[in-house]
Amino acid sequence: MRHRSAAVVSIAVIAALSLSACGSRGDKKSGDGGGSGGGSTVTIGIDAPLTGDLSAIGIGIRNSVELAVKKANETNEVPGVKFQIKALDDTAKPGPGQQNATQLVGDKSVVGVVGPLNSSVAQSMQQIFADANLVEISPANTGVALSQGEKWVTGEKKRPFKTYFRTATTDAVQGPFAAQFLAKDAKKSKVFLIDDQKTYGAGLAATFKAEFTKQGGSIVGEEHVNPDDRDFAAIVTKVKTSGAEAVYYGGEYPAAGPLSLQLKDAGVNIPLMGGDGMQSADFIKLNPKSAGDFATAVGGPVEQLPTAAKFIADYKAAGYKDPYETYGGYSYDSSWAIIQAVKSVVTANNGKLPADPRAAVVDAVQKVSFDGVTGKVSFDEFGDTTNKQLTVYTVKDGKWDVEKTGTFSG
Repeated sequence: MRHRSAAVVSIAVIAALSLSACGSRGDKKSGDGGGSGGGSTVTIGIDAPLTGDLSAIGIGIRNSVELAVKKANETNEVPGVKFQIKALDDTAKPGPGQQNATQLVGDKSVVGVVGPLNSSVAQSMQQIFADANLVEISPANTGVALSQGEKWVTGEKKRPFKTYFRTATTDAVQGPFAAQFLAKDAKKSKVFLIDDQKTYGAGLAATFKAEFTKQGGSIVGEEHVNPDDRDFAAIVTKVKTSGAEAVYYGGEYPAAGPLSLQLKDAGVNIPLMGGDGMQSADFIKLNPKSAGDFATAVGGPVEQLPTAAKFIADYKAAGYKDPYETYGGYSYDSSWAIIQAVKSVVTANNGKLPADPRAAVVDAVQKVSFDGVTGKVSFDEFGDTTNKQLTVYTVKDGKWDVEKTGTFSG
């Protein structure tokens, strides 16, 4: 929500190098992966918002990819191959994301890309990566059309790009999972629906609405905001007079925090619920009255997964000053999928990396299957994760607390 070879000396890379200091202890360069020695050096690109409102999540993504690369180098995961990262900042906007995709494609050392955070940014990148046979794995995109085509809602599913994968589950299950929770568990029958008009937010709100009404609930009002809006006085008044028992917000934490706070300040003491783009510690920082609000997140709670214990310990030991955030585990697993694909390609080529491995890496990612930080990592025919688990969190005692973990029963 939110790379390259060390030989590149463009302004963009210089910026990325300086940003890496914000995501780590400040003594590493963006290309550092913790390995040494000869052989081939390949790059895993990263595209994420490293500055701006969503940078907390973006830096967590960057750090987690760097950690995976460091561990692969330390253990010589792929004999004869050293990995490095190249992190570019998309500021959570499609334009910069598209430019970053072009830069990554142009760097021949890049064998795969982790990112982006935002579904709208992914839309601007997919064709560029596909044309170059360069795999991208998002740890965070949930917009369904990215993998199943624009007609997925009618049941006509068609994968647009074979180079696109994700370790996060989609809004086809996240929105309905939230709707079932509010209707069945929280016993809310009237919801005011708000979205930020972005690909992610609008899509999430739409799938929530369909399932909530199916459950017998009523949408008592609908409004659209801009992602940069911070004054919600008019909407607060509408919510207050609507009789809503909860608000569902399709969007991300920079707007969701102030929206919830302004509702509470106006005496509208009902929960605000959103998706994984809201489930950040920064939401709570922005809203000191967020107790009782809800958010869904993809997968199970990383802190409670036995498979994540080593990742959490390694992340702490690495000394990153910023948390891994919502998508840290999924970013690590996305990176490891690329690493395992490279390993498969090298093994199939008599222990050597082909001169141009990109197409082979794409095919190998499709076949990966391993036990990752977030559980079993593998992809279906659309490039979507086979892990469909989700979690509902609630704000309690100043932090996100697990409310419910499960899968959507459609």
